[in-house]
Amino acid sequence: MGANHNHRHVGLVGLAVMGENLARNIARNGVPLVVYNRTLARTEEFMGEHGTAAGIAAAATVEELVAALEPPRRIILMVKAGAPVDGVIAELAPLLEEGDVVVDGGNSHFPDTDRRAAELAALGFRFVGMGVSGGEEGALKGPSLMPGGPREAYDLLEPMLVAISAKTEAGPCVTYIGPGGSGHYVKMVHNGIEYGDMQLIAETYDVMRRALGMDAKEIGEVFLRWNEGKLASFLVEVTAHALAQPDPETMKPLVDVILDAAEQKGTGKWTSMTALDLATPVPTIDAAVTARIMSSMKTQRVAAAEILHGPDGGGAHPAAGDRAGLIAALEDALYFAKISSYAQGMALLRAASDAYSWGLNLSELARIWKGGCIIRAKLLDPIRFAFGEEPDLPNLLLAPSIAEQVNANAAGCRTAIAVARAAGLPCPALSASLDYFDAYRSPALPANLIQAQRDFFGAHTYKRVDREGIFHTEWPALQEAV
Repeated sequence: MGANHNHRHVGLVGLAVMGENLARNIARNGVPLVVYNRTLARTEEFMGEHGTAAGIAAAATVEELVAALEPPRRIILMVKAGAPVDGVIAELAPLLEEGDVVVDGGNSHFPDTDRRAAELAALGFRFVGMGVSGGEEGALKGPSLMPGGPREAYDLLEPMLVAISAKTEAGPCVTYIGPGGSGHYVKMVHNGIEYGDMQLIAETYDVMRRALGMDAKEIGEVFLRWNEGKLASFLVEVTAHALAQPDPETMKPLVDVILDAAEQKGTGKWTSMTALDLATPVPTIDAAVTARIMSSMKTQRVAAAEILHGPDGGGAHPAAGDRAGLIAALEDALYFAKISSYAQGMALLRAASDAYSWGLNLSELARIWKGGCIIRAKLLDPIRFAFGEEPDLPNLLLAPSIAEQVNANAAGCRTAIAVARAAGLPCPALSASLDYFDAYRSPALPANLIQAQRDFFGAHTYKRVDREGIFHTEWPALQEAV
């Protein structure tokens, strides 16, 4: 096959869908590249389809790939996260020279990225962990890119990354994120927010479907209308189109014949785990992860439905009688909960930035999420401006313009949850979003009682509201039951 030897600007390893589309995007933007895939047949198939495009060459071996690149070499890995990434790095490392740059464009877990960065730095290479969002279409037409690693490596890559990224009126959807694993961390939290968003939309749909008895087509029309207003976003638009899609076999709405068991790749779970490690609550994301796990327990749920009972007579809530009023409340509820969820995600990014000394710019993150990525939404503008005006803002909910919005839309969320509860419908993410808001705005929480309990049974001590110091009480002994 032999890569041609007028030296190429960038190499790309891994030609599954995301790799294939990113390669086509790079070539379309005038950057000469050489592609390589572990199975040669896949490389040949790709070249058969796209190799006529100007600027694409192929390599049959890793050695050929490295030889075809101009130094300092820039090699993007688009392979499955985990062991495959380590495998490719192990093959490449003996062939690289000092100053070469390796970019991992997969959904790697950030501690792995930190480890690889340290290992490669010791060899004199520069490693960039880059989040890529936007799915297949984003990879081809312009994704949101989140590169983290050495600043000088980013500077080398920047012209190409700017060229291939999504563009909005606020600029290209790429920026230097920070050192180490920060790029993959930001992508992980992006995915966590995405989990929350999807679950909130699903719960809103469920209230219309089961409390209001609306069919998929009617609900799709509501989402289409919502996408014209404050909820304008990629996911709301996708939802509207998904609900309108008929199943060609049965001619029923496609969504009605899809099994209600959601799968997950792990990025949502990682977000919850790191949030616990950093003692920063992200209850909406936690609820979304848990809801996917509950959904996968389909057989048990079907059996439980025969044994466990919901409210009598469907438990209609008075608000369910006013269909137009409830739909308006649901719009407010989804908007309120979405803001709460983004606030949680941003607070987690701030905590990680402080803990790992990354220096994340939250305003810039909101800006690069405006295009190309799955959570792109109109809401990102006010978020961007909030952190732009006050970079040290401890929580998004405290920004004056955002506080005004959540205060105005909270009532709708309370109504939506009350209707769902009365009908016996689970709404874990909506509830978690409201609970986060209610807890955050509570000057007094019942944790005083928890501290009393802890001191009672474990002498864990407590602090007092009226003076400094650490205290312990000699509690009365309990009467043992005879």
